[in-house]
Amino acid sequence: MNNTISRVSEQERSLWRVYLTLTKPKVVALMLLTALVGMCLAVPGALPIREAILGLVGIAFMAGSAAAFNHLIDRRIDAIMARTYKRPLPSGELQTSNVFVFASGLGLVGFLVLYVGVNGLTAWLTFASLLGYAAIYTMYLKRETPQNIVIAGMAGAMPPLLGWTSVTGELHANAWLLVMIIFIWTPPHFWALAIHRKEDYAKAEIPMLPVTHGEEYTKTSILLYTILLFVVCLLPVLVGMAGVFYLVSATILSVLFMYHAWKLKFEPSKNQAITTFKFSIWHLMLLFSALLVDHYFV
Repeated sequence: MNNTISRVSEQERSLWRVYLTLTKPKVVALMLLTALVGMCLAVPGALPIREAILGLVGIAFMAGSAAAFNHLIDRRIDAIMARTYKRPLPSGELQTSNVFVFASGLGLVGFLVLYVGVNGLTAWLTFASLLGYAAIYTMYLKRETPQNIVIAGMAGAMPPLLGWTSVTGELHANAWLLVMIIFIWTPPHFWALAIHRKEDYAKAEIPMLPVTHGEEYTKTSILLYTILLFVVCLLPVLVGMAGVFYLVSATILSVLFMYHAWKLKFEPSKNQAITTFKFSIWHLMLLFSALLVDHYFV
């Protein structure tokens, strides 16, 4: 009897983990960090606790919903690619109907949390981001143009703005600067992964830039974007959002990103593309952390 209960409990825990993977929790965690920074920079003093907590919960739920819809829509592609064939749908762990209900439920709960507990502006902006990623990018742009990640980058860049509107209820130019940083960061981040997984994308007939224009063109694009990103990362200092600590941090991080992009272009090793991709994640995480430190402690 005890063994049976133990097996059932283990199955329930395993199923919980499977559903959690649908939400891409690591990606959502990074998005929530940028949303939190948007909240903190929006107000001069302490955060309004209720709006901040509900805002983060609602944004997390809707981001997880978008990720789950991405799993659902891309299940055929995921079954072909080595990086994704073990995901819950292509592996047969979950049925499409269950994922659809799960994704829809997450999105609905997240929208209601934001609309009722935060404000309508944040709810509708987050819903627009969900549509931009799950529908416009995943269903159309990803399959139709090598500029897919550039055009759709705005959807993934929205969390700082969503955090800002959660605690203020209004749009502000400074919040759009934070959005611009992520918008310019996204192409070199994703193209580095696309180079590493070029054969996978080619096999799945996805027109990623390395597939359609070649690796050298993509490497040049990554390097140019990291230079542009360096300039954009300085804008918070120029408008008075951040000070010397952020300036030094942003400069060091941007120079390191450019260094990785330079090596990828001119001194490539076997793993340089994935190394550049991994560093880009640290770049964004540490950059926004520096904004927080600069805002509260410097």
